Amino acid sequence: MAVKIRMTRMGRRHRPFFRINAVEGRNPRDGRILEKLGHYDPLEKDADKQYVLNKERIEFWISQGAIASDTCAEIFKKQLDVLSPQFEAKLQRRARARAIARKLGKPFTEAERIAVVKAAEAVEVAAKAAEEAAAAKAAEKEAAAKAAEEAKSAEAEVPSEEAKADDAGEEKTE
Repeated sequence: MAVKIRMTRMGRRHRPFFRINAVEGRNPRDGRILEKLGHYDPLEKDADKQYVLNKERIEFWISQGAIASDTCAEIFKKQLDVLSPQFEAKLQRRARARAIARKLGKPFTEAERIAVVKAAEAVEVAAKAAEEAAAAKAAEKEAAAKAAEEAKSAEAEVPSEEAKADDAGEEKTE
């Protein structure tokens, strides 16, 4: 028989209360229990009253091979400093995976993935802004060069006043 230590939801709607029980693995969440090991009241204001756990019985069941759920194992670790072997192995696997991810320079958690995506978007936006600024400078230089060229051509096209008078005099004689 595989024994599990897990939480059973009690209480009414919007007022959760959880019992921590040792149950046979095949039983449903709210099914028949082997032993009540404590309870957890998440809405309790006093932190000392929030968790009521029987440390001796929890240690007994873990020593007998009971497998604590992840939530229960975390509660046991924080409140009682009791670490189930399965949870300890899971933490070690996670630490190894995190070290490998760090070594390869890859994000490990969802928060790290989001940070990498945001950083990439920021770099992309900065690159676009730099590209637009360079394009604006190039267009400005081109416009200045075009204006200078037009000014030169306008000076070349406008004949001097003496030339105009000569042209006017020649036209009259003809």
